[in-house]
Amino acid sequence: MMIGQIGYAIVAMIARGLMLGPDQPVVLHMLDLPKSADALSGVRMELIDAALPLLRGVVATSDEAEAFRGVSFAVLIGGWPRKEGMQRKDLIAKNVPIYQSQASALQQHAAPNCKVLVVANPANMNALVLKELAPSVPAKNITCLTRLDHNRALGQISEKLGVHVDDVRNAIVWGNHSSTQFPDASHATARTQHGEKTVRELIADEKWFKEEFVSVVQQRGEAVIKARKQSSSLSAASAACDHMRDWILGTPKGTWVSMGVCSDGSYGVPKGIFYSFPVTCEKGEWSILQGEFLSLYQYSRFRKRYNFLFDEDFPAENK
Repeated sequence: MMIGQIGYAIVAMIARGLMLGPDQPVVLHMLDLPKSADALSGVRMELIDAALPLLRGVVATSDEAEAFRGVSFAVLIGGWPRKEGMQRKDLIAKNVPIYQSQASALQQHAAPNCKVLVVANPANMNALVLKELAPSVPAKNITCLTRLDHNRALGQISEKLGVHVDDVRNAIVWGNHSSTQFPDASHATARTQHGEKTVRELIADEKWFKEEFVSVVQQRGEAVIKARKQSSSLSAASAACDHMRDWILGTPKGTWVSMGVCSDGSYGVPKGIFYSFPVTCEKGEWSILQGEFLSLYQYSRFRKRYNFLFDEDFPAENK
């Protein structure tokens, strides 16, 4: 990981057991550019000073071979940020060299069954680049972060209902971590004093589902930037821990989460691209949840969003 804002937020979370569980000791490997060596050293000192019981060691380096050596889990946060006037193809071109280098380091130095989470945007495309450039890494071991959008969806529902977010489950985020995503609350449920009910039973407002809910979740990142003048960091770090924890330790029975994974053709999404689906996890493996999850209206929105993503993000020869 690189020690930007998300990296700074996530290291203590991991060392406190929020990613791998409260009983799992960890050795943190932190990677950043040589120009950030002093800042990285400072973070290492802070981690030691925090006297975190689960922390068994800290590697702080700008050498990719050292950073990836023996790692079982890799959270890839570093990437070229999108700036004003840049198109997605420009951002992709900037990120390819980064992921080419990290792909090589993963193949050569990481543990054989290393599980990889791509956080840096455009996360779906960066994951695809990594898959193509690190062919020895199983595609099922590469994922990308849409759990932040999933958590945002749960948060919006909990605020609308006035219940704790832990009482809400099974929202779905389809697609990409961008405004092309389709947040779907049609199968979400919430626990109330009268038992567990579907969110649609509890919120009899179709306009809210179709307009406000979808729009707020899609645009939440932009709203955060507008409010705090910086992109989401604390919530992104927390979502990355949630993603990895559920992947490694398993999702609770009857609960699914949203993960960007390599498509197997489910729901008409072409094989081989990274897309957010509802998944369940068990024994370190994810599975795309199958079933009739989309109504006619939702399917039309899903296809519209999907086609827009496909046209914008993928080169013509892959269409």
